Amino acid sequence: MSTHLQYHINLSKENGAKYAILPGDPGRVEKIASFLDNPKQLTYNREYNTYEGYLDGEKVLVVSTGIGGPSTAICVEELAKIGVNTFIRVGTCGGMQMNVDPGDIVIASGAIRMEGTSREYLPIEFPAVADFDVTTALKRAAQKLSFKHHIGVVQAKDSFYSQHSPETMGVSDELNSKWKAWIKGGCLASEMESAALYIVSAVRGLRSGSVFHCVWNQEQAGCGMPQENHISDTTCAIKTAVEAMRILIEEDKS
Repeated sequence: MSTHLQYHINLSKENGAKYAILPGDPGRVEKIASFLDNPKQLTYNREYNTYEGYLDGEKVLVVSTGIGGPSTAICVEELAKIGVNTFIRVGTCGGMQMNVDPGDIVIASGAIRMEGTSREYLPIEFPAVADFDVTTALKRAAQKLSFKHHIGVVQAKDSFYSQHSPETMGVSDELNSKWKAWIKGGCLASEMESAALYIVSAVRGLRSGSVFHCVWNQEQAGCGMPQENHISDTTCAIKTAVEAMRILIEEDKS
């Protein structure tokens, strides 16, 4: 572990903790931290907004990663250097299966590596898989809170608009073909960070998992199903992440 100030997140070993919750959006950090005891902001540099708080007496960091794999990998690498070994990503996603409704919780047991960052850590044949204990804690948390949830594979991509406007891209045929393949394979939802999180964790010997709030479902919309239930409130996903972290802390202590 480094005692020096980390270049991007502006944290040192003195700020370290074993546990971290990682939203993408810097604006969501304060909301997540409000579910912890004694929350306070530590620093805000670039896309990395950091708060600390406590669960059952154990320090937990809440750090935003920004959008996409590159900034997520930087965040995880530098947090690991100051002592963090357990990560829960909490974010938003778009549903891909017809039964994944807006407002549902999606727990990612694995991620399709349709991005570039993880390829600089491990060959593409290596799967991006969440830690079993973290995933189990997320499932237990969602069940305890009585939130409708799904557990399975998500798609992690680099380009937001390649999903939403594939016909405008030079590789539109490839994008559409793969999208159909992911759905046929049971992929639950699409997001942008989990593959990098899981692969960096694998290489660095960390444990990580992800929980997402489904904002909308473009497959439902494409079939004419109304999306008036388009829900932007991420509270349920946040509560699931916090409760799962509490479960992990209790298990670690025992």
